[in-house]
Amino acid sequence: MKKLLIILVALFVVIQFIPANLPEVTVNNPDDLLKTTTVPDNIAQKLRASCYDCHSNETVYPWYSYLAPVSFLVSRDTREGRKKLNFSEWNKLSKVKKAKFLDEINDELEEGEMPMKIYTVIHRNAVLNDQDIKALQNWVDDYAESLFE
Repeated sequence: MKKLLIILVALFVVIQFIPANLPEVTVNNPDDLLKTTTVPDNIAQKLRASCYDCHSNETVYPWYSYLAPVSFLVSRDTREGRKKLNFSEWNKLSKVKKAKFLDEINDELEEGEMPMKIYTVIHRNAVLNDQDIKALQNWVDDYAESLFE
């Protein structure tokens, strides 16, 4: 049992030297949704708390994001999230693309897919209750309609 523990500790130490290549953080994002669109404060706060770490260039990496193997998961999830939808590049999208993403956001909220459960276990401020979901969906619907007025 002692050998196994020594091996596990050694393995943990060794994997710390494997770079996770966490995606770069950029705070100056002139095309960001919250900078280019009028968003009510309560909605902006929920987007920042529940979406922005994976779906923007403004990711806030907590201390555990730098420890393998968690760092590998955080890196992967952030890269995939930004690839799927990046709020930091929102204003570069066409109206049609924006409407498509807004529809997808509504679907994800309806199905309880976002934010990811594993994320909300640690980030309790990212949890969306029924009232938050309804407010976000109403804003998404209103914003989508305003795109084509």
